[in-house]
Amino acid sequence: MNPLTKNDLIEILEATNLAQLRALRTLRRAQDRKPATAEARRKSNMNIVMDILVAAKGPLHVTDILQRAKQDYRRQLSRESLVSALTKKVLDQNTFTRTAPNTFDLLKRPL
Repeated sequence: MNPLTKNDLIEILEATNLAQLRALRTLRRAQDRKPATAEARRKSNMNIVMDILVAAKGPLHVTDILQRAKQDYRRQLSRESLVSALTKKVLDQNTFTRTAPNTFDLLKRPL
């Protein structure tokens, strides 16, 4: 086996430094994508909607719910999926009620 030359050593150091730089950049990108809190990451879409309606203290149009979910929870909800899920919950008469077209509220508000 031949001994390492100066150029070989420089190439090895360059390759390891580039790999470390890539790893650091990947960590930075992952950190930038994290939700506001760990709690927000664990909440279901329906729990997020419930929290939004509790905070609003009244009915909200689906557009406002989507906007608040994006602002407060950094969660991009699908409009069609959300309306479908809320409509099913309205029909269950357990959690949500529809006060106007595409406008929802909680059936029972916490005290």
